[in-house]
Amino acid sequence: MSATLLSPLSSALSASSSIQSAVDTALADSGCYGLGNSDDRMSCFLNKALVNVGGDLAKLVPGRVSTEVDARLAYDTQGIVRKVHDLLKLYREIDVTPERLLFKIPSTWQGIEASRLLESEGIQTHITFVYSFCQAAAAAQAGASVIQIFVGRLRDWARNHTGDPEVETALRRGEDPGLALILQSLKESVTPPDEKYSLMRRLSPQSAASYKFSDEELVKWDQYSFASAMGPAAVELLAAGLDGYASQSRRVEELFGKIWPPPNV
Repeated sequence: MSATLLSPLSSALSASSSIQSAVDTALADSGCYGLGNSDDRMSCFLNKALVNVGGDLAKLVPGRVSTEVDARLAYDTQGIVRKVHDLLKLYREIDVTPERLLFKIPSTWQGIEASRLLESEGIQTHITFVYSFCQAAAAAQAGASVIQIFVGRLRDWARNHTGDPEVETALRRGEDPGLALILQSLKESVTPPDEKYSLMRRLSPQSAASYKFSDEELVKWDQYSFASAMGPAAVELLAAGLDGYASQSRRVEELFGKIWPPPNV
Protein backbone atom coordinates (compact mmCIF):
# COMPACT_ATOMS: atom_id res chain seq x y z
CA MET A 1 0.00 0.00 0.00
CA SER A 2 1.21 3.53 -0.74
CA ALA A 3 -0.03 7.12 -0.58
CA THR A 4 0.83 10.23 -2.59
CA LEU A 5 0.85 13.79 -1.31
CA LEU A 6 0.38 16.74 -3.65
CA SER A 7 -3.35 16.31 -4.36
CA PRO A 8 -4.40 15.95 -0.71
CA LEU A 9 -2.17 18.88 0.21
CA SER A 10 -3.74 21.04 -2.49
CA SER A 11 -7.25 20.05 -1.37
CA ALA A 12 -6.48 20.69 2.27
CA LEU A 13 -5.69 24.33 1.64
CA SER A 14 -9.19 25.05 0.38
CA ALA A 15 -11.10 23.08 3.00
CA SER A 16 -10.91 22.25 6.69
CA SER A 17 -8.65 19.23 7.12
CA SER A 18 -6.30 17.57 9.56
CA ILE A 19 -3.59 18.20 6.94
CA GLN A 20 -3.92 21.91 7.70
CA SER A 21 -1.84 21.51 10.87
CA ALA A 22 1.02 20.08 8.80
CA VAL A 23 0.80 23.13 6.55
CA ASP A 24 0.71 25.54 9.50
CA THR A 25 3.82 23.92 10.94
CA ALA A 26 5.61 24.27 7.61
CA LEU A 27 4.70 27.95 7.31
CA ALA A 28 6.06 28.61 10.79
CA ASP A 29 9.45 27.07 9.99
CA SER A 30 12.18 29.57 10.83
CA GLY A 31 14.60 28.09 8.30
CA CYS A 32 12.15 28.84 5.49
CA TYR A 33 10.92 32.30 6.48
CA GLY A 34 14.51 33.39 7.00
CA LEU A 35 15.18 33.02 3.27
CA GLY A 36 15.34 36.36 1.50
CA ASN A 37 14.19 35.24 -1.93
CA SER A 38 10.40 34.74 -2.06
CA ASP A 39 10.61 31.89 -4.61
CA ASP A 40 13.12 30.03 -2.44
CA ARG A 41 10.93 30.65 0.59
CA MET A 42 7.81 29.24 -1.08
CA SER A 43 9.76 26.23 -2.36
CA CYS A 44 11.02 25.61 1.17
CA PHE A 45 7.50 25.86 2.57
CA LEU A 46 6.22 23.40 -0.05
CA ASN A 47 8.99 20.91 0.73
CA LYS A 48 8.26 21.17 4.45
CA ALA A 49 4.52 20.81 3.95
CA LEU A 50 4.92 17.76 1.71
CA VAL A 51 7.22 16.10 4.22
CA ASN A 52 4.99 16.96 7.18
CA VAL A 53 2.00 15.42 5.40
CA GLY A 54 4.12 12.47 4.31
CA GLY A 55 5.26 11.90 7.87
CA ASP A 56 1.65 11.85 9.06
CA LEU A 57 0.65 9.44 6.29
CA ALA A 58 3.58 7.16 7.09
CA LYS A 59 1.97 6.63 10.48
CA LEU A 60 -1.31 5.58 8.83
CA VAL A 61 -0.30 3.36 5.90
CA PRO A 62 1.73 0.16 6.24
CA GLY A 63 3.54 0.59 2.93
CA ARG A 64 5.49 3.41 1.34
CA VAL A 65 4.66 7.09 1.00
CA SER A 66 5.24 8.52 -2.48
CA THR A 67 6.28 12.17 -2.51
CA GLU A 68 5.93 14.09 -5.77
CA VAL A 69 8.99 15.87 -7.09
CA ASP A 70 8.08 19.29 -8.51
CA ALA A 71 6.94 18.72 -12.11
CA ARG A 72 8.59 21.99 -13.07
CA LEU A 73 11.90 20.12 -12.72
CA ALA A 74 10.85 17.42 -15.18
CA TYR A 75 13.58 18.27 -17.70
CA ASP A 76 16.34 18.94 -15.15
CA THR A 77 18.09 15.74 -14.03
CA GLN A 78 20.33 17.37 -11.44
CA GLY A 79 17.48 19.56 -10.20
CA ILE A 80 15.39 16.45 -9.54
CA VAL A 81 18.27 14.75 -7.72
CA ARG A 82 18.85 17.83 -5.54
CA LYS A 83 15.14 18.09 -4.75
CA VAL A 84 14.96 14.44 -3.69
CA HIS A 85 18.04 14.85 -1.49
CA ASP A 86 16.43 17.91 0.13
CA LEU A 87 13.17 16.03 0.76
CA LEU A 88 14.99 12.98 2.09
CA LYS A 89 16.94 15.14 4.54
CA LEU A 90 13.68 16.59 5.84
CA TYR A 91 12.16 13.12 6.20
CA ARG A 92 15.17 11.97 8.21
CA GLU A 93 14.67 14.92 10.56
CA ILE A 94 11.22 13.55 11.45
CA ASP A 95 12.47 9.94 11.66
CA VAL A 96 10.90 8.58 8.47
CA THR A 97 13.38 6.12 7.01
CA PRO A 98 14.20 5.87 3.27
CA GLU A 99 12.70 2.36 3.20
CA ARG A 100 9.27 3.90 3.79
CA LEU A 101 9.61 6.38 0.94
CA LEU A 102 9.21 6.64 -2.81
CA PHE A 103 9.95 9.78 -4.80
CA LYS A 104 7.55 10.34 -7.68
CA ILE A 105 9.35 11.50 -10.83
CA PRO A 106 7.89 12.24 -14.29
CA SER A 107 8.92 9.89 -17.10
CA THR A 108 10.83 12.39 -19.20
CA TRP A 109 14.28 11.20 -20.30
CA GLN A 110 15.79 13.55 -17.70
CA GLY A 111 13.47 12.20 -15.03
CA ILE A 112 14.41 8.61 -15.85
CA GLU A 113 18.10 9.54 -15.71
CA ALA A 114 17.50 11.08 -12.27
CA SER A 115 15.81 7.84 -11.24
CA ARG A 116 18.89 5.89 -12.35
CA LEU A 117 21.18 8.09 -10.28
CA LEU A 118 18.95 7.98 -7.20
CA GLU A 119 18.38 4.23 -7.36
CA SER A 120 22.17 3.76 -7.51
CA GLU A 121 22.24 5.52 -4.11
CA GLY A 122 19.57 3.19 -2.73
CA ILE A 123 16.80 5.82 -2.95
CA GLN A 124 13.53 4.35 -4.21
CA THR A 125 11.87 6.11 -7.14
CA HIS A 126 8.38 6.03 -8.57
CA ILE A 127 8.24 6.84 -12.29
CA THR A 128 4.91 8.34 -13.33
CA PHE A 129 3.15 9.56 -16.49
CA VAL A 130 4.17 6.47 -18.48
CA TYR A 131 2.25 6.20 -21.76
CA SER A 132 4.63 4.36 -24.10
CA PHE A 133 6.79 1.27 -24.18
CA CYS A 134 10.01 3.29 -24.46
CA GLN A 135 9.18 5.13 -21.21
CA ALA A 136 8.40 1.90 -19.37
CA ALA A 137 11.44 0.06 -20.74
CA ALA A 138 13.84 2.93 -20.07
CA ALA A 139 12.51 3.27 -16.52
CA ALA A 140 12.97 -0.47 -15.97
CA GLN A 141 16.52 -0.28 -17.31
CA ALA A 142 17.16 2.63 -14.93
CA GLY A 143 16.12 0.41 -12.02
CA ALA A 144 13.04 2.40 -10.96
CA SER A 145 11.28 0.78 -7.99
CA VAL A 146 7.79 1.59 -9.27
CA ILE A 147 6.68 2.27 -12.85
CA GLN A 148 3.17 3.74 -13.03
CA ILE A 149 1.43 3.17 -16.36
CA PHE A 150 -1.76 5.17 -16.88
CA VAL A 151 -3.90 2.54 -18.57
CA GLY A 152 -7.16 4.50 -18.48
CA ARG A 153 -5.75 7.74 -19.86
CA LEU A 154 -4.13 5.92 -22.75
CA ARG A 155 -7.37 4.09 -23.46
CA ASP A 156 -9.31 7.36 -23.40
CA TRP A 157 -6.80 8.96 -25.78
CA ALA A 158 -7.23 6.04 -28.20
CA ARG A 159 -11.00 6.51 -28.21
CA ASN A 160 -10.68 10.05 -29.53
CA HIS A 161 -7.43 10.19 -31.50
CA THR A 162 -5.55 8.44 -34.27
CA GLY A 163 -2.00 8.55 -35.58
CA ASP A 164 -0.04 6.86 -32.81
CA PRO A 165 1.69 3.73 -34.23
CA GLU A 166 2.00 1.99 -30.85
CA VAL A 167 -1.66 2.51 -30.00
CA GLU A 168 -2.87 1.53 -33.45
CA THR A 169 -0.78 -1.63 -33.46
CA ALA A 170 -2.47 -2.69 -30.23
CA LEU A 171 -5.91 -1.90 -31.62
CA ARG A 172 -5.25 -3.89 -34.78
CA ARG A 173 -4.45 -6.86 -32.56
CA GLY A 174 -7.78 -6.35 -30.81
CA GLU A 175 -6.06 -5.28 -27.61
CA ASP A 176 -6.72 -2.58 -25.09
CA PRO A 177 -3.88 -0.10 -25.77
CA GLY A 178 -3.31 0.58 -22.08
CA LEU A 179 -3.06 -3.07 -21.13
CA ALA A 180 -0.98 -3.80 -24.22
CA LEU A 181 1.53 -1.32 -22.89
CA ILE A 182 1.72 -3.14 -19.57
CA LEU A 183 2.77 -6.34 -21.22
CA GLN A 184 3.10 -5.70 -24.97
CA SER A 185 1.38 -8.91 -26.13
CA LEU A 186 0.08 -11.98 -24.35
CA LYS A 187 -1.00 -14.26 -27.17
CA GLU A 188 -2.96 -16.59 -24.92
CA SER A 189 -5.15 -13.81 -23.52
CA VAL A 190 -5.97 -11.39 -26.33
CA THR A 191 -9.51 -10.04 -26.15
CA PRO A 192 -11.79 -9.95 -29.20
CA PRO A 193 -11.86 -6.60 -31.06
CA ASP A 194 -15.29 -5.68 -29.72
CA GLU A 195 -13.94 -5.98 -26.18
CA LYS A 196 -10.77 -4.01 -26.76
CA TYR A 197 -11.69 -1.40 -24.15
CA SER A 198 -12.63 -3.94 -21.46
CA LEU A 199 -10.45 -5.16 -18.61
CA MET A 200 -11.15 -8.84 -19.25
CA ARG A 201 -7.59 -9.66 -20.19
CA ARG A 202 -5.80 -11.99 -17.79
CA LEU A 203 -2.49 -10.58 -16.58
CA SER A 204 -0.38 -12.49 -14.09
CA PRO A 205 3.25 -12.70 -12.93
CA GLN A 206 3.42 -16.12 -14.59
CA SER A 207 2.30 -14.89 -18.01
CA ALA A 208 4.61 -11.89 -17.71
CA ALA A 209 7.60 -14.09 -16.90
CA SER A 210 6.91 -16.31 -19.90
CA TYR A 211 6.61 -13.44 -22.38
CA LYS A 212 9.34 -13.40 -25.05
CA PHE A 213 10.45 -9.89 -25.95
CA SER A 214 11.76 -9.12 -29.43
CA ASP A 215 15.22 -7.71 -30.05
CA GLU A 216 13.60 -4.35 -30.80
CA GLU A 217 11.85 -4.36 -27.44
CA LEU A 218 15.08 -5.13 -25.60
CA VAL A 219 16.99 -2.21 -27.11
CA LYS A 220 19.16 -0.24 -24.70
CA TRP A 221 17.52 3.16 -24.69
CA ASP A 222 19.38 6.43 -25.05
CA GLN A 223 18.02 9.95 -25.24
CA TYR A 224 17.82 9.96 -29.05
CA SER A 225 16.11 6.58 -29.44
CA PHE A 226 13.81 7.45 -26.53
CA ALA A 227 12.69 10.73 -28.13
CA SER A 228 12.24 9.04 -31.51
CA ALA A 229 10.04 6.31 -30.01
CA MET A 230 7.70 8.67 -28.13
CA GLY A 231 4.47 8.66 -30.13
CA PRO A 232 1.78 11.37 -30.22
CA ALA A 233 -0.17 9.79 -27.36
CA ALA A 234 2.80 9.74 -24.99
CA VAL A 235 3.93 13.24 -25.96
CA GLU A 236 0.48 14.76 -25.51
CA LEU A 237 -0.44 12.91 -22.32
CA LEU A 238 2.94 13.51 -20.69
CA ALA A 239 2.70 17.24 -21.42
CA ALA A 240 -0.82 17.37 -20.00
CA GLY A 241 0.23 15.51 -16.86
CA LEU A 242 3.20 17.79 -16.29
CA ASP A 243 1.04 20.89 -16.81
CA GLY A 244 -1.49 19.60 -14.29
CA TYR A 245 1.08 18.84 -11.60
CA ALA A 246 2.94 22.12 -12.19
CA SER A 247 -0.37 23.99 -11.87
CA GLN A 248 -1.06 22.23 -8.56
CA SER A 249 2.35 23.24 -7.23
CA ARG A 250 1.83 26.85 -8.32
CA ARG A 251 -1.60 26.88 -6.74
CA VAL A 252 -0.24 25.61 -3.44
CA GLU A 253 2.57 28.19 -3.47
CA GLU A 254 0.12 30.99 -4.29
CA LEU A 255 -2.06 29.98 -1.37
CA PHE A 256 0.99 29.82 0.87
CA GLY A 257 1.79 33.36 -0.21
CA LYS A 258 -1.68 34.52 0.80
CA ILE A 259 -1.63 32.97 4.27
CA TRP A 260 2.04 33.67 5.11
CA PRO A 261 3.25 34.92 7.47
CA PRO A 262 1.15 33.09 10.05
CA PRO A 263 0.29 34.78 13.38
CA ASN A 264 3.22 35.50 15.71
CA VAL A 265 5.85 35.30 12.94
